[in-house]
Amino acid sequence: MGTPATDPAQLLASLLQTGQDLMAQFFDAGTREKAEQTQTQLPLFDLAAATQQFADMQQQLVQQMTAFWTGALGARSPAEDASRSASSADKRFAGEAWSRDPRYDLMRRTYLSYASIWQQAVESAPVDEKSKAKMRFDMRQILDATSPSNFFLTNPEAMQLAVETGGQSVAQGMRLFLEDLAKGRISNTDEGAFTVGVNLATTPGEVIYENDLIQLIQYSPSTEHVHARPLVIIPPCINKFYILDLQPDNSLVRYALEQGHTVFLVSWRNITAELGHLTWEDYLRQGVMRAIDVALDVGQVDKVNTLGFCVGGTLLASAIAVMKEQGQEKVASMTLLTTMLDYSDTGEIGALVSEHSVASREAAIGSGGVMHGKELALTFSSLRANDLMWQYVVNNYLKGKAPPAFDMLYWNADGTNLPGPMFCWYVRNTYLENNLREPGKTVQCGYAVELSSIDVPSFLYASREDHIVPWKTAYASWELLGGETTFVLGASGHIAGVINPAAKNKRNHWFGGELAADAEHWLETARSVSGSWWPQWSTWLERQAGPEIPARTSLGNQHYRSIEPAPGRYVMSKAD
Repeated sequence: MGTPATDPAQLLASLLQTGQDLMAQFFDAGTREKAEQTQTQLPLFDLAAATQQFADMQQQLVQQMTAFWTGALGARSPAEDASRSASSADKRFAGEAWSRDPRYDLMRRTYLSYASIWQQAVESAPVDEKSKAKMRFDMRQILDATSPSNFFLTNPEAMQLAVETGGQSVAQGMRLFLEDLAKGRISNTDEGAFTVGVNLATTPGEVIYENDLIQLIQYSPSTEHVHARPLVIIPPCINKFYILDLQPDNSLVRYALEQGHTVFLVSWRNITAELGHLTWEDYLRQGVMRAIDVALDVGQVDKVNTLGFCVGGTLLASAIAVMKEQGQEKVASMTLLTTMLDYSDTGEIGALVSEHSVASREAAIGSGGVMHGKELALTFSSLRANDLMWQYVVNNYLKGKAPPAFDMLYWNADGTNLPGPMFCWYVRNTYLENNLREPGKTVQCGYAVELSSIDVPSFLYASREDHIVPWKTAYASWELLGGETTFVLGASGHIAGVINPAAKNKRNHWFGGELAADAEHWLETARSVSGSWWPQWSTWLERQAGPEIPARTSLGNQHYRSIEPAPGRYVMSKAD
């Protein structure tokens, strides 16, 4: 590798100085923030204690650097052995180039040492847990963004690749950067490899109903006989529905059809300025409740089974509770996938929500306007910035490697807009005030809603590594509902845990635990089973689905005729 244009030793000195400055800003910001939070009655920072803590941290850094140089001279200490093991586990610095050159090795270790010190500073800050969670999130954004792996001159792998390719990697990286600049976002998959309706969302069906907010798809049966009660699926409205119908081998919709269910699915409208007045109640009336009524009419049945995913599950539970208050018994069962009803612990997203932030949104778009999909996508990506943002900056722009094709990531980039009034009601009554869990605290469609009135059998699914819906929060829903509850916990995260096809036999899941207030007790008493959770759900759903009847040869009926083939045109609209 050639000699860098800028000496990494000089850049290291700058990094050290930046660290000193950020630490000083951190303590200053902490003092200001605590002064503003007089309602918490917490003491302000003790300057002497903070100074001593900072000195202790600096001493720790010196010890770590001494351990590094001791190891570099051949007499490696136990502390250095531990340091090497910890840093090698960080995939940002896993390449051999980071350890081959002592300058970059020192830079890596200095960065990781400072990161550890900053994180310790946050954890020891004398503030309430909500403030600490916000500080923790902000600090991680700083640490992730300032990693030396993110910059060409401090990334030995990128520099080495530039030499090996005669500069072609740099040229290719610039081309990819300019393409993304035009799109206004970082590409994390080969978007040219997928087209909705061609190799995504291809399960046969027809749009049989539409209004300003939804299209309702009825899918063609894939078995000669079907269960009498249809299944109505409510996907999240902050994403496109086809996460549940990606490709034939990982489509939950297709799987449900193969198990003999008649499937109806809501495709939410991508909101434009003209629809920016829609409210949470519109999503209940025109979305969930209208879809259920159409499915009842087409299926000629008294009740349907229902499934809601993420915020689609929150909408579904709210709609069922409203219908219960209206005296309507239209739902036979409810499946909630990675859904929150009790927002006591919302994970890191909760750290981003405050009275000030919500009030600002309400002032801007609460009476009408659009919450843009790009902003929502950026928020979710920031929760796992190294995985969903920075690794693509490094690979795409610094190394000139175009991202491979991946259907889930294509879907993730295909965001949707939300109407301002709906979004503001949702955030205030869930993340900020946690009103849904309180009986009668929210009035929806004119009724004081109580989730305990939902007395139908419920299947609750959570993903153990979910960073959006913590699994214990999804588990807590069972205490709010009035019917018999089955809880299943899957491995992996928010999306990969849900989209885990039975045929691939990947990962594992837990079920059969003893329902108790303590989620850990449930896990301790549950049984771990290899493979997908889908068969567990299928067995449960079959018990709610009624007798088998001959499959219908045509879709819709005289009231609801085919409008266009699935997946419909609503899903084609781009948030951009």
